[in-house]
Amino acid sequence: MSDNKEQPATERHVNWDDSKMETTYANVVNATSTREEVSIFFGTNQTWNPTTSQDVNIQLTDRMVLNPYAAKRLSVLLSNIITEYERRFGELPLDTQQKVS
Repeated sequence: MSDNKEQPATERHVNWDDSKMETTYANVVNATSTREEVSIFFGTNQTWNPTTSQDVNIQLTDRMVLNPYAAKRLSVLLSNIITEYERRFGELPLDTQQKVS
């Protein structure tokens, strides 16, 4: 006769190893995707006076390639962070009139 007692769930701990982490500032982000991956590009706007030029120069510095599952988890995480930020500090309006072509 077997004893079907449930085993207690073991608690998992996530150890964040930041020994190889680098920090980069970005004020511009763009993304593309295929069926297999999502690529997110980060950079900084190098155009200091957009009224004198038709061109906007973006210096791309980093690209992060994710599988679609990780991209969806990132999307949910960022959405939750922005919701909490706006609850605490007020709405972050986006300038939808400004278009870069």
